[in-house]
Amino acid sequence: MTSANGSTHLPLLTVHHLRVELPAEDRYVPVVQDLSLTLQPGQTLGIVGESGSGKTMTALALLGLLPPLAQWGGQAWLATGSEPVDLLQLSAREMRRYRGDQLAIIFQEPSAALNPVFSCGYQLQETIRASQPVSLAEAQARSRALLQEVQLSEDLVDRYPHQLSGGQQQRVAIAIAIACNPKILIADEPTTALDVTVQAEILKLLRRLQQQRDMALIFITHDLGVIAEVADRVLVLYRGEVVEQGEVQQIFAQASHPYTQGLLACRPRLDRRLKRLPTTEDFLTASPESDSSVERILSLEEMSPTEVEQRLQHLQERPPLLTVSQLKTYFPIKQGVFQRQIGEIKAVDAVSFSLYPGETLGLVGESGCGKSTLGRTLLRLIQATGGQVIFDGDELLTLRRGRMRWLRRQLQLIFQDPFASLDPRMSVGGAVMEPMRLHQLAGSPPEQRRRAQDLFVKVGLDPESLDRMPHEFSGGQRQRICIARALASQPRLIICDEAVSSLDVSVQAQVLNLLKDLQQELDLTYIFISHDLSVVKFMSDRIMVMNQGRIEEIAPAEQIYTAPQSDYTRQLIAAVPKGDPELARLDRS
Repeated sequence: MTSANGSTHLPLLTVHHLRVELPAEDRYVPVVQDLSLTLQPGQTLGIVGESGSGKTMTALALLGLLPPLAQWGGQAWLATGSEPVDLLQLSAREMRRYRGDQLAIIFQEPSAALNPVFSCGYQLQETIRASQPVSLAEAQARSRALLQEVQLSEDLVDRYPHQLSGGQQQRVAIAIAIACNPKILIADEPTTALDVTVQAEILKLLRRLQQQRDMALIFITHDLGVIAEVADRVLVLYRGEVVEQGEVQQIFAQASHPYTQGLLACRPRLDRRLKRLPTTEDFLTASPESDSSVERILSLEEMSPTEVEQRLQHLQERPPLLTVSQLKTYFPIKQGVFQRQIGEIKAVDAVSFSLYPGETLGLVGESGCGKSTLGRTLLRLIQATGGQVIFDGDELLTLRRGRMRWLRRQLQLIFQDPFASLDPRMSVGGAVMEPMRLHQLAGSPPEQRRRAQDLFVKVGLDPESLDRMPHEFSGGQRQRICIARALASQPRLIICDEAVSSLDVSVQAQVLNLLKDLQQELDLTYIFISHDLSVVKFMSDRIMVMNQGRIEEIAPAEQIYTAPQSDYTRQLIAAVPKGDPELARLDRS
């Protein structure tokens, strides 16, 4: 292969017919099938696909980290030294010679990848000394240098992971991964759980480190918008098989496989307003004779500016359902043996807004800006410091417990992590029927079960699966169960707190469409909290931008994007992945 500067390189990594199988009951199930790829020195290869497509298993196979009962086959030739070596044939002991020095990985969740009982500096030193014969003093000096290289203060060497923000934890994980100067760095969903601004910083950092260290990068994600920012070549996985691969510009301009077209189409766009998001199923089930191009399907769902304006005017014809005035939520800062208060954190600081029946108000901002605290304060899950919250004529903050309990059935919350918000010891049917029992709805237990089955049908689940446990469902299905549970009490207002941020883009599109359908059918009102401006723009009639506990601006969704009044809002918009490799390339240059 000839590079842009005219030099010729042999592949650094060549994978032939990789196969990975995992045990399931009395048989083995293939999770990666006949995968082949090449990786050049200094190149970024993007591997994209939904959860379960085999992306992470491919990375674990290359690193020799597959589960003990897994079976695998094929070849993975790493060009190192005088003779290439087949990584798939190495023993666990032999693999340790290459892991760290030749290949390293950044995992998706830094808080799970970092050991909570050791300081960040100790974990860096441990990595360095495990592969290189250096003294403790030299390892400590290199740890500080690595922290500076990932743009962190060297003072963080003595801190523990829980004392860092999510973005800082991810930078420490990157420092550990590059500690031994690997030839190939595998980044497995390293930005999925991060704010768009922090995500942009991490992507920029990875590009800089790659150039400085001349590393090859394998970037794993489900988001083609992020792939456009970082990758030279793209490999698309669907159910363990490669369905398409090529240069990033080629894939984005002329995707040939329906699954790739679906991934390109289902991510919310900032440049157009859609009634519904396309899903991968729209493309996979389209007949060969139909025009199922991305542009055509997007054009069918596009809303005109007149339609958007008319909807907002219609919503504001009714009196507000919720009125918030000068709401404050402060947390004390205490210090010393006697825990004297020395200050306070203003998590929500003099926030005021109105919300109309049937409206979706988007609430956007970075982690720590007060979005979730505001949502929980409105529901009185957190005690407010001051202000006023009026819901349909009732002042919630001064309401007596009995009246508040009666009103709470009209106010529901959908959390970010569906698995954590479902009791693992209770069937999903029991979880959905619990609000009916607590609020004495739907009559007798058999009637409640019939109501739960109806809710399952409404959210697109099999009504016969009520007796199954949460772990038996996928992430998207669990989120649908949480939506069904929120609907069980027949609410009027639902607060969606990062309800789709942990989902694949295709599953995310299905859940967002479901929420819109339910809103139209049941006249629901939403407060939709997210750090992703593109998702919020698709869902919302108006958007409220929050920063450090205060409201930066509130305006119609289109206006927030086309004419933002705040510099902070402009920064959020600029950080959203372009979804266009040519624009991303110009930004990098």
